[in-house]
Amino acid sequence: MSGGGTQKSWRKALGAIKDTTTVSLAKVNSDYKELDIAIVKSTNHYERPAKEKHIRAIFAAISATRPRADVAYCIHALARRLSRTHNWAVALKTLIIIHRALREVDPTFHEEVINYGRSRSHMLNMSHFKDDSSPNAWDYSAWVRTYALFLEERLECFRVMKYDIEMDRPKTKDLDTAELLEQLPALQQLLFRVFGCQPQGAAVHNFVIQLALSMVASESVKIYQAISDGTVNLVDKFFEMQRSDAMRALDIYRRSGQQAERLSEFYEVCKSLDVGRGERFIKIEQPPASFLQAMEDYVGEAPLASARKDQVDKPKEVLAIEYKKTPEVQEERKPSPPPPEPKKVEKVEEPIVEPPDLLGLNDPVPVASELDEKNALALAIVPVAEQTTAAAAPVQANGTTGWELALVTAPSSNESATATSQLAGGLDKLTLDSLYDDAIRRGNQNVSYSPWEPAPTSGALMQQPAYDPFYASNMVSAPPSVQMVAMANQQHAFMLQQQQHAFMLQQQHAFMLQQQQQQQMMMMMGPQQQPSNPFGNSYGTSVHPYSSGMPPYTGLI
Repeated sequence: MSGGGTQKSWRKALGAIKDTTTVSLAKVNSDYKELDIAIVKSTNHYERPAKEKHIRAIFAAISATRPRADVAYCIHALARRLSRTHNWAVALKTLIIIHRALREVDPTFHEEVINYGRSRSHMLNMSHFKDDSSPNAWDYSAWVRTYALFLEERLECFRVMKYDIEMDRPKTKDLDTAELLEQLPALQQLLFRVFGCQPQGAAVHNFVIQLALSMVASESVKIYQAISDGTVNLVDKFFEMQRSDAMRALDIYRRSGQQAERLSEFYEVCKSLDVGRGERFIKIEQPPASFLQAMEDYVGEAPLASARKDQVDKPKEVLAIEYKKTPEVQEERKPSPPPPEPKKVEKVEEPIVEPPDLLGLNDPVPVASELDEKNALALAIVPVAEQTTAAAAPVQANGTTGWELALVTAPSSNESATATSQLAGGLDKLTLDSLYDDAIRRGNQNVSYSPWEPAPTSGALMQQPAYDPFYASNMVSAPPSVQMVAMANQQHAFMLQQQQHAFMLQQQHAFMLQQQQQQQMMMMMGPQQQPSNPFGNSYGTSVHPYSSGMPPYTGLI
């Protein structure tokens, strides 16, 4: 026992040293010295309630008259103190300060705490908090976690209802159906967190926990009052609801009855612990079971949402006949005779006039075998017997032949004459003769404008074999555009050849002048220099005009 007391004394001394060190650092490094010192002293490691003067100093820093930066810093300092500690006393005192600020400070503090939780991790999330310093600390840690859940749900209820249930009067009496279905579940969830704050084990007799529990019990009275007023308002509108809303309202009514029983038990525990001394706990009465049965019967017969919406939103149909009402007194009219039977008229079918087929789309499709036979006859190669007789083909004055005129001239109206002159493949005799005549005329010409054709040769090479299938196509000249390009290339090549020839002439002329100058210099220098070789040429060596600088061969060894 003495060992446990010694360990407890060491923990208290260590906690006091931590608090003193934190206060000293706040005096030196902090820009908000007074606020940091008040937070540390009001949330120290001592297992007793904080002093009121330190709490009031914190409330003064978060009031509505202070800048928002000061309020944000105070919330940040409390959240940092709450997240770094592993001591249940420090955590519980910090939560008590936050709870009292929500009850006593203006609603702007609620909004600042909610905004801080959105921008950062939620400051009241203590699901992993525990203090394993002693067996009692486990029970204290469990109650601290449930207390943090209650405060977190309190902020959520404020966000839904837009007012604080403790500071303002409940407004559930005057709400419509949609608002009731939204706010009553939030209030019931908050009351559920109240039930979780019932202490267990060693936490029952802890004085600091009892102080926090008294604030929770006092708020539970107003919470249940708001739920009761909202439930009465919901019941008044229940039998006019649609089926979906009626089902939700029935669930809310059932849950309110169940929570009423648990709240009675919670109040009995608070009275036994002498918690909430001076508080007047309300007497809770259960609703009659018959009324609940009537509500369940209505849910089964309630109209669907779509059907009711059609009845409400569907406009009244106004017929056009209402604007043309007949007078009350009308003269009697004789019944009109029955209409005569219509005579049967025989329908005469008119001949269907088809539009003219200008594109020849309705022509019969020829058989493939017939086309092959015609094409074979049209493309047959017939050797020319005499070349001289074909040279006398008729040529027009302007150079055009018969087949060219046949292609551009209009067809004759005499269809019978044309049909007799046609051959296999759709060609007539005039066109076929013109094709052969033009091929012979182009074969007799010596000039070719095609750069890729070989030069004409004489002899047996001029004669083309009769079996060459491309003989006729070789004699056809290239298109005019190709001929113009070939002529331009030939002209460019000729100009390059002329330039090269002129350059060669200039070089040869310059070389001849250089050789003449060398000869003149040798002739002038000849008489002055005598050859040292007695067997050499006594007249000197003459420079060969085309030599490369070497002495000429004299025939002497």
